[in-house]
Amino acid sequence: MEISGIGPAPFAGMYLSDMGAEVIRVGRVTKNSNPLASQSGPLERGKRSISVDLKTGEGIEIVLDLAERSDVFLEGFRPGVAEKLGLGPEDCFPRNAKLVYGRMTGWGQEGPLSKAAGHDINYIGLAGPLAHIGRNSQPPSVPLNLLGDFGGGSLFLVSGILSALFAVSNGKEGQVVDAAMIDGAAYLASPLFSAHQSGFWGNERGTNLLDSGAPFYDVYECKCGNYLAVGAIEPQFYQELLDGLGFTSEEMPAQNDREYWKETKLTFATRFLSYERAKWLEIFAGTDACVTPVLNMAESQLHEHAIAREAFFETCDVMQPRPAPRFSLTPTTPSFTSESPGESSTKILQSIGFRDDQVQDYFERGIVS
Repeated sequence: MEISGIGPAPFAGMYLSDMGAEVIRVGRVTKNSNPLASQSGPLERGKRSISVDLKTGEGIEIVLDLAERSDVFLEGFRPGVAEKLGLGPEDCFPRNAKLVYGRMTGWGQEGPLSKAAGHDINYIGLAGPLAHIGRNSQPPSVPLNLLGDFGGGSLFLVSGILSALFAVSNGKEGQVVDAAMIDGAAYLASPLFSAHQSGFWGNERGTNLLDSGAPFYDVYECKCGNYLAVGAIEPQFYQELLDGLGFTSEEMPAQNDREYWKETKLTFATRFLSYERAKWLEIFAGTDACVTPVLNMAESQLHEHAIAREAFFETCDVMQPRPAPRFSLTPTTPSFTSESPGESSTKILQSIGFRDDQVQDYFERGIVS
C-alpha cells in the first residue's frame, strides 16, 4: 500500500508494481474540479486507487484496515506527519506484526535537518556528490534529479523493502525501512569517497578521471552541433580512439599524463569539429573506442539498439523505458494503463469487508471519493 505523494515514493511504488506487486495507492479526497487533477500517469501505472479523507477517524481506520492486509506500507511524509495522522509504525504494527513500513524522506527520520524542506539538489549538495559534478573553473552542474530523488531515494527504498520482506519470509517480524535521499546519494558515491581519501580524486572539479578532466572521458561537439560521448579509459580502447581520430600514439602525449590533459582535450575538440556526428559514428562503428552519440530522450527510444531490445513501451500516452532488470524465468510485464484517483474506491472497500450501504454512506459524507 502506498500513500500518494510526489517523486521518489510513487516511483518506488511503480517499480514494485512493475516487478509484480499489487499496489493500492491511497490518495486524498479533494474538491478540486480541474479535470487535470484526475489524470494519472506512468508513476501510477498498474496501481489500484482509493481516495480517502485522512482528516477523519473513519478515513484513518480504512487505511489501517488496508495496512492490516498488506505486506508493505509506503509513505513519503516529513518525519512525524504519519504519527500525527495516526498512521505511524506504532499504529500499524499492532494490526500487522509482519508489515514492512517503508519511509521515504530527504533528510531521514532524525537529525537537525530531518523536518526541514528540501529537494534533490539540497540532498546531493550536503551529501557530497554535487560539489564534484561540473567542469573546471565552473560552478557545480545540476545533474537533473536522478542522483538524489530516484537513485539515492527510490531504489534504496525498494532495496530495503525487498530485504525486509525476505527477513519476514524467514520468520522475522516486520520493521521500518528508513530511506533518506541524503544517505543514498552519499552511498552511491562510496567509491569516490575512497578515491578522494587515497588522493586519487581531487576536490577541483573537472580535473579528475571521470568528471570531464580526462580528454578520453568527456563529450565533444561535432560540426553539426550534436555531441559524442567518449569513454576510452583502457589503453587498448584509447588507442582505437586515437586511430579513429587520425592520430598516432607517438605524436600524442602519454594517455595518463595529466600535465597534458588540457592540451590533448583541445586537440580532440578541434578534430571532432571537423566532421558531422554521422560521419564520426561511421568511422567508429565496430570499434572499441567507446564513442557513442549523446541522444536526447526523443532520440534514444529510436536508436537501433533500443528498438532491438524493445527497451521502450507506451503507457498513458507516454513512451517509457521498460522496467529493469530483466529476468529469464519471470519476465516483467508492466501495466499499460493507470487508474485515476479513487477509481477503485468502491471495490477496495468491498474487498476489505465494507457493506454496500456503508460504502454509499462514506461516499455521501466525503470519507472516500
